[in-house]
Amino acid sequence: MRLSRRPVCLPCGLKREAILQIQRKDAKSVRRVLGEWEEERLLTPEQAGKLSASLDIIPFDWRRLAKYCFWIAIICLVIAFAALLADLKKLFDLLWRRPSLGCLLFAVLAAAAFFFGLRRRARTPDRIFSNEAFFLLGVLAVATAITFLGLALDMGNKRFSLLFLLAALVYAGLGLWFPSKLVWLFALLSLGSWFGTETGYLSGWGAYWLGMNYPVRFVFFGLGLTGLSYLFKISGTFQDFCKTTYIMGLLYLFIALWIMSIFGNYGDMYRWTKAGKFELFSWSLLFGGAALAVIVLGLKYDDAVSRGFGLTFLFINLYTKFFEYFWDSLHKALFFAILGVSFWLIGSRAERIWLLGQRRLGREDTPAKAMEEG
Repeated sequence: MRLSRRPVCLPCGLKREAILQIQRKDAKSVRRVLGEWEEERLLTPEQAGKLSASLDIIPFDWRRLAKYCFWIAIICLVIAFAALLADLKKLFDLLWRRPSLGCLLFAVLAAAAFFFGLRRRARTPDRIFSNEAFFLLGVLAVATAITFLGLALDMGNKRFSLLFLLAALVYAGLGLWFPSKLVWLFALLSLGSWFGTETGYLSGWGAYWLGMNYPVRFVFFGLGLTGLSYLFKISGTFQDFCKTTYIMGLLYLFIALWIMSIFGNYGDMYRWTKAGKFELFSWSLLFGGAALAVIVLGLKYDDAVSRGFGLTFLFINLYTKFFEYFWDSLHKALFFAILGVSFWLIGSRAERIWLLGQRRLGREDTPAKAMEEG
């Protein structure tokens, strides 16, 4: 938590003190900064005392607990529903024999879930997780309804990719209409599933599509989503969905680059096993270059998302190559010793950077004291 050292202008004649809720680990930092401002005469003792008294330390992170509880509740409800269908075999057989009825039933359930979710969000917009839980139930109901629709239309194994496309269009429309980032996230996941199945064996191209295997084609798919997030940002029309699209685009891109650094652009295992390790090294260089590029962009534009992706996948690339080249050639004791020392050096460097940042903030804490504050 960083606080500016500029003078603070406090309104006079306040009848009651404002309350600032902060975590326990940040309380000592805030009070230390207030003390420094008082020593530098940026604040009077009365003002510093009022500000210190207005701090309300949060004893427990109830928001995070609520988030986890709602996710667990959704998972339990889905398991309970699956168990109920298993017990109600007659109902399940009926829906399976008459998929149109199942499609209609789950479409109604999805509409009800979205209706109650929107109504609840309008009444209590601050209850984010419980509102999104209704949207998640609606998303699952839509997926089940589309599955029964595919059975009703007898789409078979050849064109079931169109069901993913239909799901992506439905989720995208609902997500933009509500709006809901959660529903939009499922639209992007469904779109990726459609792209993978449509350009795979269902299209007749086999392992290759326009000369590209799965990892290579998903590199371009991830770049497309990243470009779409940029269009959202500059247009200002769908600003709420910019970050979600950006993160999913980078996720598709870097997972595809990682797999490509291992398997290259080969479409079958036989040709890949015949390829030499150094023949695949150029793909690793491409992967590392992309990671370095987003790190530089993140530093230049102060983008924490791109910095995080770049650093994470740069280390994944390095350690993947370490396992690939040295797992068989090194003794296992030496292998894990090198691995442990490398992580020790990274941790020491990260600790040094953290301590430097603390000194810049005027803190002289030792790591032990910082742990006590937490």
